[in-house]
Amino acid sequence: MAAPPQLRALILAVNALLRKRRYHAALAMLKGFRNGVVYGVKIRAPHALVMTFLFRSGSFREKLRAILQATYIHSRNLACFVFAYKGLCALQSHLQGETYQLHSFLAAFVGGWLVFGDNNNINSQINMYLVSRTLFALCRLGVKKGYIPEPRWDPFPLLTAVVWGLVLWLFEYHKPTLQPSLQSSMTYLYEDSNVWHDISDFLVYNKSRPSK
Repeated sequence: MAAPPQLRALILAVNALLRKRRYHAALAMLKGFRNGVVYGVKIRAPHALVMTFLFRSGSFREKLRAILQATYIHSRNLACFVFAYKGLCALQSHLQGETYQLHSFLAAFVGGWLVFGDNNNINSQINMYLVSRTLFALCRLGVKKGYIPEPRWDPFPLLTAVVWGLVLWLFEYHKPTLQPSLQSSMTYLYEDSNVWHDISDFLVYNKSRPSK
């Protein structure tokens, strides 16, 4: 069925507006906000679903509320950051008449402070995700620019050994220093596997079910 004439006229008007270069920066902010919401939901919802039902206690309603809250916070923060970042980049370029590399850093610095500066579980996970990847990228950039000598052998196995050695040492002797979700995962792997009573909680379940 064909769309009503008024709707077709509205769509044509909107499409004409979207093609105007003079509004490109503002429209890019809006689309960035949209993409932040969508990407945040895609990333956080499956992760929250799995982690909540694996490790969180409580009723089904409480678990569902926790999943929705985590998804909302992640998608909202990501959307707001993209909106702020693109807006600040556009503002700096407009004021200086040209785009510089420093604009990206300053815009993200301010946006990160405002949006991801609240110390909560969601922001902590996002920031830790970025820290590891940023360090890897900076090392590669240092090698590319010649600031760091190119390794004559692959350093990845040594890095892996150091990381795993440190994280298990921290878990065994300084557990509270680790992020809560990592604590839960490692408890399941390394502590819960030390306890069982019969074949039911040895192979079928992680922990024996309480008798009714």
